[in-house]
Amino acid sequence: QVQLVESGGGLVQPGGSLRLSCAASGSDFRIATMGWYRQAPGKQRELVARITSGGTTIYAGSVKGRFTISRDTAKNTVYLQMNSLKPEDTAVYYCNAQIVVVSTGRLDDYWGQGTQVTVSS
Repeated sequence: QVQLVESGGGLVQPGGSLRLSCAASGSDFRIATMGWYRQAPGKQRELVARITSGGTTIYAGSVKGRFTISRDTAKNTVYLQMNSLKPEDTAVYYCNAQIVVVSTGRLDDYWGQGTQVTVSS
């Protein structure tokens, strides 16, 4: 069983910064892709950023140039550095990982519990 634990959300003023972290723990697994999604009230969950095991990244257009996703493979941890935050970035942010169970070869999607980010003055 694999668990994703997020941290780093909170309240920040417009123009401020936050850094989210998500650590995967468990046994018998290998992480393929890790990413961050967000869901604002009344809206669908959307991709924010994703990073592959090889380091390739993709970003939603609305965050490109302001957010940076990175990954520490040795620690099974993914980070999201969020700069120049705007009120429209307010949402619950969810960590996602596509994980391979080494012993079976099965690929599954895992989600964190979500962390609230609120951008307001």
